[in-house]
Amino acid sequence: MRIGILGTGNMADALGTPWARAGHRLTVGGRDLARARRAADRIGAGARSGDLRTAVADAEVVLVALPFGAGTEVVRELAEPLAGRTLVDCTNPVGPGFRLLTGHGPSAAEQLASAAPRAQVVKAFNLCHEDVWRMRPPVFDGRPLTVPLCGDDPESLARVSTLIADLGCTPALAGGLDRAGLLEATAALFIGLWVGTGADVQAIAPPLAYASGPARESD
Repeated sequence: MRIGILGTGNMADALGTPWARAGHRLTVGGRDLARARRAADRIGAGARSGDLRTAVADAEVVLVALPFGAGTEVVRELAEPLAGRTLVDCTNPVGPGFRLLTGHGPSAAEQLASAAPRAQVVKAFNLCHEDVWRMRPPVFDGRPLTVPLCGDDPESLARVSTLIADLGCTPALAGGLDRAGLLEATAALFIGLWVGTGADVQAIAPPLAYASGPARESD
């Protein structure tokens, strides 16, 4: 798969490195060409670099690895070349006090979709610290990490599901893009619990077998 990455920070190489090793062709794009080159060097495996337009020029999938707000501005500038592309949003609109910055308005993913209306946006990869994606693979207590994703286009969901599997994780379809805000709110909740109180978020939910309550023995 041909993957363009918008951004040169931690998420760019945390996700890009295992994808490149899985055989995908990556191009990292940034306004600062030197930083883009360093990010591509960190990824290795033949990853290329260039400006933002170069990153999306022949990409099938484009990862937006930019801070909330900045990503929307960049995507709006690239709306035309992004037409027909799968656009992956991994951002978290979380501010001071673990507050959800989107409030009651459109999610960050929906804002990207508005900025590039002919791209197919998928929300994914926003619930974990970048170092989790660097694990080979992210497996906990013998279970691969499950990665929820939201989007409206079946082909784009299939592409991103493949990229999730390439990380050694399990994709979980979580509905249309209108549910992306739920993933973003979940991130705000989880980060607040992890960082703010040191709570073990994994302990919040019971095992799947107990999702409808404990089984009752028949009389």
